[in-house]
Formats: sequence, structure tokens, C-alpha cells
Amino acid sequence: MPARRPLLLAVLLAAALSAAPGAARDKKKEKDKVEELGAHHFGIVGHRAADGGEAALQALLDDAKDDKLDFLVVTGIKGAAEPCGDRVYQKRRDLFDKAKRPVILSITGSDWTGCRNSLGRTNAIERLNRLRELFYGEPESLGKEKLLVSRLSSSPRFRSYAENAHWQVGKVLYATINLPAANNNYLPAAGRNSEYEDRAVANRFWLNRLFAIAKQDKVDAVVLFGEGNMQPLLQPANGLRALLQRTPTGHDGFANTRRQVQQQAAKFKGQVLVVDSAGLPKESKPAIEWRGNLGHLSVGTHAVEVRVAGKGEKVFVLGEGLR
Repeated sequence: MPARRPLLLAVLLAAALSAAPGAARDKKKEKDKVEELGAHHFGIVGHRAADGGEAALQALLDDAKDDKLDFLVVTGIKGAAEPCGDRVYQKRRDLFDKAKRPVILSITGSDWTGCRNSLGRTNAIERLNRLRELFYGEPESLGKEKLLVSRLSSSPRFRSYAENAHWQVGKVLYATINLPAANNNYLPAAGRNSEYEDRAVANRFWLNRLFAIAKQDKVDAVVLFGEGNMQPLLQPANGLRALLQRTPTGHDGFANTRRQVQQQAAKFKGQVLVVDSAGLPKESKPAIEWRGNLGHLSVGTHAVEVRVAGKGEKVFVLGEGLR
């Protein structure tokens, strides 16, 4: 009996040693799986409606059926030359509702700022409110598959601003913000610029809330979607350069928002990516430009896929064009 004990111990030791590499591999696979949990994909559609109206949007949505896309952000529902009536608005709503993937609509100036009634008078605010009713009335995305969102309109003080929404996928906080392309709809006419000024207050509150949530939830990145190019990487002139710089001839409608985003990004430990649909030079393709942790991506009328890494410094990588 005593002679068998060393033999038994030897067998058990050999079994343990042979199992060790396999166990180590399993642990590594499990670790890799956990690290990849935050990885995902999303699509961005620039102002495609400005180029081809409903047909262009329909073709794009037909193509964007890939199951790997967690959601699709579409910039604008119509071009400036298209009518502003309910018929067009409702047709676009029906179009988005048929989309396979969750659709987040990022509003554009051509959807409402240039709208006029039958007498030729502006009815931009009335049309903006109608868009809010049709496209932003629920706490979820458009499309057959829904994505829950939180809207600025949940705040009693800013009940009108339902187009500003945020949602989270993995460790990334996404949000839309109403920033029309034409100088943020700043009107140079004399008197109070009421729509612009009221929206500026709402947007300032919104950005503060977003970065407070980002800090609280310890997210890795914040992504902001809007139409207008706020030039987030533009650095203010100072010193001799400021003295030599010519006095600007007009008001920069994006200046305050740009300053706030830059200040918030400077205090944020993760990455901040600002996405807009500003036009691109001919033959140019969308590309992300970084300055520190603040990035800028203009897509124009292009449609692109973005891969989001679950870890590492390079969180955002542009994939192939959706169409």
C-alpha cells in the first residue's frame, strides 16, 4: 500500500501539469472576451438627402442592413429645395420606421430653418416643432429595432429640445446636438436672435449634462453628432497672433459651443469625437483628425462605418463606406 502512494501522487502531478496549459489558454480566451465586450460598430450617414432626397436615403437604408451595426445616425431628412410640408416629413418618418437597424436622426438646418408659409413668411419655428413631434416624441430610436435614448426634453426647463438625445453602447456615450450648418442659424438682422439664443442656452446645459454623465459612468469616450462644423480643433489666437489677426467681420455662431467642448474635453480623461456633415473637398474621403484627446470627423454626404475598439488608445477606426 505505501508503495502505491508515490505512484498515485506522480499520476496526479502529471495530470495537473498537462491540464495547466489548457487552463491558461482558457483563462486568456476568457480575458480577451471580456476586453472585447465594449467593441461595436455604428454607421454615420452625412447629409445624403441634400444630394438626392428620398431616393438617396432609401438606397442607403436598403444597404445598411448589416447586423454588426449597432445603430445608424442619419443626418437630415430633406434637402433645402424640397418642400417643408407634413407630407414630406411623414414620408421620411415612414421610411426610417422601415429601416432594419436602429436609426438616430440628427436634425439639419435644411429640415426647418429655410421653411416659409404660403405668404412667403418664415415658419421655421413651427416646422421645427412639427419635426420634434414626428421624429422625437418617444424615448427610443426610429427603425424596426429600437435603441433606448434619453432626451433633453425630459428636463422641465428644456421640454422643447427633444432632438438632443443621448444613449450608451459599451463604454461610449453618444449624443446628438442641434447645430444647423448655416452659422448655427445665427441671424445677423437687428434685434434679439431669439431662436439662436434660446437654443444656445439649452445646448450649453446639454453639454454640461453629457460630460457629467460621462464622468459619473466612467465611459471611455464621448461622441457628439451635429450638422454644423463648429471647428472643434480651432485654437483661439493669443499674444502677437491675436494682435495681428484681423477683426472678424461677422459673428461666429459656433464660438461658444466650440469653447465649451474644448474645455470639457480638456477635463475629460477619455476621447471626445465631434462628427458633422460639413462638405469635403472634391475627391476627399472622411477622416478623423485628432488634437490630443479631441477628434473631428466631417462626413459631408458620405456614409461611413465606424469600428469602436473595446480597449486601447485608438478607440475609433473608420471602416468601409456604407455606400
